[in-house]
Amino acid sequence: MKLSNAQIAWRAAQDIADGSYVNLGIGFPEMVARYSVEGRTVVYHTENGLLNFGESPREGEEDWDLINAGKRAVTLKPGASFFHHADSFAMVRGGHLDVAILGAYQVAQNGDLANWRVGSKGVPAVGGAMDLVHGAKQVAVITEHVTKDGQPKLVEACTFPLTGVGCVTRVYTSLAVVDIVEGRFVLREKLAGMSLDELQSLTGAPLIAENVVDLNVPEV
Repeated sequence: MKLSNAQIAWRAAQDIADGSYVNLGIGFPEMVARYSVEGRTVVYHTENGLLNFGESPREGEEDWDLINAGKRAVTLKPGASFFHHADSFAMVRGGHLDVAILGAYQVAQNGDLANWRVGSKGVPAVGGAMDLVHGAKQVAVITEHVTKDGQPKLVEACTFPLTGVGCVTRVYTSLAVVDIVEGRFVLREKLAGMSLDELQSLTGAPLIAENVVDLNVPEV
């Protein structure tokens, strides 16, 4: 039993504060935009120069002049704006983003993030993520708790090339919500049917259990 990708994305979306400017990483993190909380204003940013985009259009209704950094078609919300790629990165590097939500291959207990390369596999370069992880005021990760072959993604130290050092503050996984506090994984939420010992066996570093509550996520 575990959360689906959609449920992980939904859970992460619940923590985005009203009025936030948010960058979503390519791929899985883009799903977070589907689950913006009703009544909250969230302005989504993409590195190729667009603010305030919405959900992906229905198949066949794409306008391929309107894409995000992952080259996926997007829709526009009222007040959306376009600007130069360099200006977009000036927003990132200038500390104007409240949150960046990214995927991960590994997250270390000290907040290090590896999300661009596994051995010889991966994207050709770390790209804009290295700017995002140090330009955004908060960096969150959404990910499966373990790899396809059962290896922990939350580890004592990353073994893959790093995207950023000490940058991650919260991780939303298929099994838990974990904060990174003073170089430790602090467990905040876990699946109701999973014991702490079972969760620890799937985690590559000690979990500190403080005021743990059950994950409350609907079917989405």
